[in-house]
Amino acid sequence: MANKTKITYRQVGDFKIPNIILPPEQANIPVGKWGTMHKNYLEHNKRGLFMLMITKCTLWPYLADIDRQANEMYGLLIEQMKEAEGVTEQLKEQNQLEWICRMGNIQERATEIVCDELIYV
Repeated sequence: MANKTKITYRQVGDFKIPNIILPPEQANIPVGKWGTMHKNYLEHNKRGLFMLMITKCTLWPYLADIDRQANEMYGLLIEQMKEAEGVTEQLKEQNQLEWICRMGNIQERATEIVCDELIYV
């Protein structure tokens, strides 16, 4: 038997707009920094897809997955770049300012890569 959900509407001018409410299991899904960035991108650049995902209740699990993937990619990129560029704990002990500058540069590049590969696509 199909799940019969009663849809309610609100009047906005001459139009009736459906009141869309997240199912309880999706109401508390954390989407994090990357998921929020991707949500904003979809909302402003891929409006049709954004609305489709909202109406199918797939947006929040999708954003949570994007956030998980982005966090993993970001962490991996940071570690790989640190190793490739010799940014070590020893450098941190010997020259903190140099370490901070190089780490900031690595973090910026990792952020840019994650955004290009996962967030703004």
